Amino acid sequence: MKFRIDRDALADAVAWTARTLPVRPPVPVLAGMHIVAGGEGNDDRLKLSAFDYEVSAQVSTEIDVEEAGTALVSGRLLAEISRSLPPHPVEVTTDGAKVMLRCGSAKFTLLTMPVEDYPSLPEMPPAAGAVGSDEFAAAVAQVAIAAGKDDTIPMLTGVRVEIEGETVTLASTDRYRLAVRELHWKPERPDFSAVALVPAKTLADTAKSLTAGAEVSIALAATGGAGEGMIGFEGGGRRTTSRLLDGDFVKYRSLLPSEYAGLAEVQTGQFIEAVKRVSLVAERNTPVRLSFSQGEVVLEAGTGDEAQAVEALEATLEGEDIDIAFNPGFLLDGLSAIGSDVARLSFTTPTKPAVLTGKPPQDGENPNYRYLIMPVRLSG
Repeated sequence: MKFRIDRDALADAVAWTARTLPVRPPVPVLAGMHIVAGGEGNDDRLKLSAFDYEVSAQVSTEIDVEEAGTALVSGRLLAEISRSLPPHPVEVTTDGAKVMLRCGSAKFTLLTMPVEDYPSLPEMPPAAGAVGSDEFAAAVAQVAIAAGKDDTIPMLTGVRVEIEGETVTLASTDRYRLAVRELHWKPERPDFSAVALVPAKTLADTAKSLTAGAEVSIALAATGGAGEGMIGFEGGGRRTTSRLLDGDFVKYRSLLPSEYAGLAEVQTGQFIEAVKRVSLVAERNTPVRLSFSQGEVVLEAGTGDEAQAVEALEATLEGEDIDIAFNPGFLLDGLSAIGSDVARLSFTTPTKPAVLTGKPPQDGENPNYRYLIMPVRLSG
């Protein structure tokens, strides 16, 4: 194997692929990065792959091939080396059981692993449709914040992806909050329908890393179709697959209130800064209290025996005055995700879930992002 590649192109491709490398590989070869230069009719392409039996990643990029070949080397070591190379073209060659990288006056020699022991990457499911990469990344980020971090209930660590025709709905919950985002996409078939539960961290990392291309192609089997249990994403010469999570997701639509007793609006930026300041005195797991009245909201944290903080902001209120309290971290996550200058908080009672949204572009329109948050019961 012998090829030349631009230093930045190599570093970028290796870094992206290395994200999938397992921290503690169950078998040694899974710590490797699979390198294919040329061959298979792709005489001018380099393919780098990583796989941990759950998630696979593969990137394809242009190179000058002198001699086609395949090798398997330590992925983490290759990532560290390629990141630190000087700004010169890189020449990669194999010599027996070694891979050598030359870049300017720098030269590295890596030992190879047995290529024949490396598992085949899973096949991509059938292409289901495409969505704008930037919008997809933003939508996934809005929803992934509400996914659970505790692996004891795997179903809560996922994002539910529901596809019905031209609408994709993303939802996640950790039982204390729920995030739901709807977006439009271009399905391969107008009647396409599918449901998948994707690990939230994998989905968030993947969506964020595929914004180099204009669109992301989503590969997913239709409900009841062949290839279930897997989802694939492709864009900008990069493709990744992930196994889906098992388990029935909560019936989240029934959690969203159909009507509200009150509605408040606050400038988002000021609200975020005030919550951050007031929550400085909030002990771990203690809430920030919000008292809404006509024209203002008063934020409070701390108790009589501890440090206390109070701050008032302008706010509009429709409905009766209300005192309600939230976990400040959960509230800040939602405020940071709504993507609107104005935060709208809709509530029923101080003990029932409230829904945080941005202000829709036109009155009467439903917001495409909703963040439901459980209040903390106030004592006394």
